[in-house]
Amino acid sequence: MGKPMVADRPNNLTNQTAIGDHAAIGDCRSLALVTRGGTIDWLCWPMFSSPALFAGLLDCDGGCFHIGPAAPAATSRRYLPDTNVLETTFETPDGCCRLVDFMPIPPAGGPLRPTRELIRIVDGVAGAPILGVEYAPRPRFAAVDRRPRRRGGLGWAVTDRGDLTWLHSDVDLAPTPDGRGLAGEFAIPAGHRRVFWLTQSPGEIGVVPNLADSAARLAETIAYWRDWTGRCSYRGDHADAVRRSLLALKLLTYAPSGAVVAAATTSLPEADGGGRNWDYRFCWLRDSSLTFRAFNDTGYVGEACRYLRWLVLATRLSAPELQVVYDVYGRTRLVERELPHLAGWRGNGPVRIGNGAHRQFQLDLYGEAMATVADFCEHGGRLTRQEAALVDGWAATVARQWRRPDHGIWEVRTPPRHFTYSKAMAWATFDTLARIVACGRMAGGGVRIKALRRCCAEIAEVIERDGFDSAKGTYVAAFGEDAVDASLLLLPWFGYAEATSPRMRATLRRILAELGHGCLVKRYPSGFDGFESTEGAFLACGFWAADCLARAGEIAEAESRFRSLLGFANDVGLLAEEVDLDSGAQLGNLPQAFSHVGVVNAAMTLADEQGKMSG
Repeated sequence: MGKPMVADRPNNLTNQTAIGDHAAIGDCRSLALVTRGGTIDWLCWPMFSSPALFAGLLDCDGGCFHIGPAAPAATSRRYLPDTNVLETTFETPDGCCRLVDFMPIPPAGGPLRPTRELIRIVDGVAGAPILGVEYAPRPRFAAVDRRPRRRGGLGWAVTDRGDLTWLHSDVDLAPTPDGRGLAGEFAIPAGHRRVFWLTQSPGEIGVVPNLADSAARLAETIAYWRDWTGRCSYRGDHADAVRRSLLALKLLTYAPSGAVVAAATTSLPEADGGGRNWDYRFCWLRDSSLTFRAFNDTGYVGEACRYLRWLVLATRLSAPELQVVYDVYGRTRLVERELPHLAGWRGNGPVRIGNGAHRQFQLDLYGEAMATVADFCEHGGRLTRQEAALVDGWAATVARQWRRPDHGIWEVRTPPRHFTYSKAMAWATFDTLARIVACGRMAGGGVRIKALRRCCAEIAEVIERDGFDSAKGTYVAAFGEDAVDASLLLLPWFGYAEATSPRMRATLRRILAELGHGCLVKRYPSGFDGFESTEGAFLACGFWAADCLARAGEIAEAESRFRSLLGFANDVGLLAEEVDLDSGAQLGNLPQAFSHVGVVNAAMTLADEQGKMSG
């Protein structure tokens, strides 16, 4: 059943739960993180980028909601098959019980419900184990003091800025000595059930749920996820990992707009004490083409199309230029600031909200966004006249600006440079626009295609001259520099270079030699991004390497690397952004969309290339 554990409510910086020990539950609008020991230490309500109600992940006094054994316990957990419903089993000397955590999906219609719901159900299995409860809400990242107030039989209420957060339970709770939270203890005999129902509604009038309805909510939530997972069309190897990654991506999707956030958290460090703590609760255009294909090519055409429509809507707000990052509604002003009252995960500050990358110039965005539109069109999608004009504006912007240096896909906070990958994505802008014209989705015909091809040839000439190291026979990260970076692994993905070409093969091998650590791959060499500290290996880059190897026909090595990379997922199949090279522990924000997109796309490439070999 797993190693013995003590209930993991953190009480000092050193024992804050490991990043990779978290599971995620969500309702496609917001997401909570749950530790192995039954503590919810992260929840932003009512949406991903809202202020946190529980931020114990970033500070021991940041707030949490703990339900777990009062005595040392052996724990195990899983997602119920094909769902995002989490089941944790506790075994103590007094008996066994199960904790089920989930967030119901808001229905399109039907009876009035709270805006957001999080339900925790405890079922006794054997004996009568004793569990402790701690409920410590800390609204607005623990910046304000809002204490739970008893409202008779309706439960406990916390009000903040007009939002009403309720906790309903059939377990007796009492204020903690400092009055800032609630605590309690209860036995759960075999065959008995206890329910904790957390809700949030705008305004002072809340919708009070009936605890007896919790079983129905659980059943409908399980049915929703199993129906969704059942639509997956992928039937190749590693299907379980692909489905789990797709379920993680669905959790990171903001259903009202179709946007996909990069991760559910902010400021989880990419290196111990390195300062690379960023807010990832927003939407990056660099992810667009990779995310679109991950959904579209596994049968989730609706999710892919809604994501494309979000992209089009969001980019209208900054047209004709693209911004690096937007929020789930397409808003562009994401002012970055620090929260000095939070210590950071295990003392690794600073804690930041907002993201300063929104001010950067990042040339590669245009190629990635245009490739998303091209994929949409080649799968039968049609552009409106206004959308076609928007896409034309992107191409015109690249024509004016592709000679400028930029901050690159990694958004380094150094002076702008001429990144090879960025120039290749400028090439991809015109190449994919030619594909859109060729499939009849935009006006222009053969004359326009020839003009676009001339643009491609001009950019490629510059890349092959200035972005290539003739002595080493490889592409380089930036013009005039000797280093390579892992973004070059995507050149075959976007069609700039064949994976089997001598230049690409040599580049791949150099990346693996200089940035590789076993199956893991770093983004770039130390110091490349302007920070002195060394970060971990970027998980997505490892999957890009497996993808590139498969395209190059090196199937056995690609398969071996892919399997090894899957081993870094935690016990419920989730991946953060990076992996520490010394300990193998997960680092950075989680669940990380880029990592899970990497799983899905690399698995599909492996299946395709294996099919070609066997066919």
